[in-house]
Amino acid sequence: MSDIIKVLVPDIGDFDNIEVIEILVSAGDSVQAEQTLITLESDKASMDIPAPHPGRIESVLVTLGDRVSEGAHIADLFSQAAAADTQDTAPPLAKSTGAPTPGANDDADGKDNNEDFLDIGGSATNTDAQSCDSPLQAAVGEHTEVHCQLLVLGAGPGGYTAAFRAADLGLDTILVERYNSLGGVCLNVGCIPSKALLHTAQVIDEARSMAPHGVSFGEPDIDLAKLVGWKNSVVGQLTKGLSGLARQRKVKVLHGTGSFDSPNTLRIERGHSDSGGTTMVHFEKAIIAAGSQAVQIGAFPNSDPRLMDSTDALLLEEIPNRMLVIGGGIIGLEMAGVYQALGTHITVVELLDGLIPGADRDLVRPLQKHIEKRYENIFLSTRVTGIEPTDAGLKVSFEGDKAPQSDVFDKVLVAVGRAPNGGKIGADRAGVHVDERGFINVDRQQRTNVEHIFAIGDIVGQPMLAHKATHEAKVAAEVAAGEQASFDALSIPSVAYTDPELAWCGLTETEAKAQGIDYRKGVFPWAASGRALGNARSEGMTKVLFDKQSGRVLGAGIVGTHAGDLISEAVLALEMGADADDLSLTIHPHPTLSETINFAAEVAQGTITDLYIPKKRS
Repeated sequence: MSDIIKVLVPDIGDFDNIEVIEILVSAGDSVQAEQTLITLESDKASMDIPAPHPGRIESVLVTLGDRVSEGAHIADLFSQAAAADTQDTAPPLAKSTGAPTPGANDDADGKDNNEDFLDIGGSATNTDAQSCDSPLQAAVGEHTEVHCQLLVLGAGPGGYTAAFRAADLGLDTILVERYNSLGGVCLNVGCIPSKALLHTAQVIDEARSMAPHGVSFGEPDIDLAKLVGWKNSVVGQLTKGLSGLARQRKVKVLHGTGSFDSPNTLRIERGHSDSGGTTMVHFEKAIIAAGSQAVQIGAFPNSDPRLMDSTDALLLEEIPNRMLVIGGGIIGLEMAGVYQALGTHITVVELLDGLIPGADRDLVRPLQKHIEKRYENIFLSTRVTGIEPTDAGLKVSFEGDKAPQSDVFDKVLVAVGRAPNGGKIGADRAGVHVDERGFINVDRQQRTNVEHIFAIGDIVGQPMLAHKATHEAKVAAEVAAGEQASFDALSIPSVAYTDPELAWCGLTETEAKAQGIDYRKGVFPWAASGRALGNARSEGMTKVLFDKQSGRVLGAGIVGTHAGDLISEAVLALEMGADADDLSLTIHPHPTLSETINFAAEVAQGTITDLYIPKKRS
């Protein structure tokens, strides 16, 4: 049989008729397996087409500017090493299998087979230790061993950022992930799909809100299957992009459940132990990015499908008539907003005396006033004492002054927080200390008590936010690569993507009072903002705290539409050591919501002209 192999364009997902933008080889060139032959580019992503085997290029059959699709014949390769199984060979790229259910090994989780991968569920057998330099496929039930300079456990925002940064710095890197697509909880079953659904809710609410102003659209006709399909497509685009980035950087992705066997060894199990196979990864350094999972309450009937966590809620399998949300924090209120817009009657129950406990009460007040008009009930200082499954629904018992003794709901969403996965990865076998709550303590370089093992993201402590994890990730990767770096952020902003949105950074006013800090503040009500009035959303406010002596920004809070976008200016001001003069003298475009930060600074200085504030009598 001939040793000439036809190199074909592999499965490239939903892309078709893609332009050839770069040709990296010519006839007569020697190539290695996985060496890039050509690069394709669509309007969404670029992708490299690698050589399936080592050998010599006999001919290149495309030119710059050509457009190709899956199965197109792009080159002929002469290879003595090629298996005699087939002549027509496409490199090992495959379509994503969709969004996973999250768990341990994610900062969070995932796999899209579009990456340059180490797959422990393949068909070839190899029990020798191998480097990360080439793909490895091991037969089901086989034992394999690999070596690398850096292991990253968990492929969420922190994990993939750490792996990519380490690879950019020259480290031979393996990224371990339990599930089927990169991106973790945030991308697959958290931040991204929830924002797609929140956008849907926003469009519905905005359409309804125009009726009093003379524009009526009528009630929406919701095609739930199509809505879920769009939400999943948003996730798919991003996971596919991450897979391409991993492949371009030669980061090898191993899929399976990882746990440490020793300070320099991680065991990967795929599927059932008697059929899934085992891979042992021997590493020089490691970054733990194993994330967190939703808290379950043991006394609740957790096996009943009508009792949901946030992952279940994002599946959007149906629109219930009545839903109870247990937990008045960010996640609970975001999901409540989605379901309410789609037609569900919402009740929220919160154990504490206020919604979103971490934020100042004056910022929460406009949000609470807005949603009180839309929800059936909001019960504060109320405990759920039991949930009983019945044919009519889930019968929930309450303990609180204003709550009924019990009520029946079609669905119940439990959103009472997340717990770190520190106790699920065998960290003790690596010598890494995990506290009683499951957190791993680290220093400013993200280093654990074991010199060569780092940790980032949810697993190292609050706040459990993706944007914290990604910055920690770069620090850990850079230190692992021998560079000088440390995590020294002055502020990590928090955002509730509710309606209206609520965002804050730095010191809250509640904290300033508790700590006895001498501050002054500027508060600008959006009722005086031309842009907010034009948007028919004037319920918001912007507040900035300044140190009374130096005038420097101490913290800020915003409630209103797009607060999550607006808060970044305040974060930068805080990080740069800006003072009230810097904010008030910076010319902001008018009319915008961003100028409310400028106005808040003017209020603090007493120079505001867009409001009349009587001078205090001395």
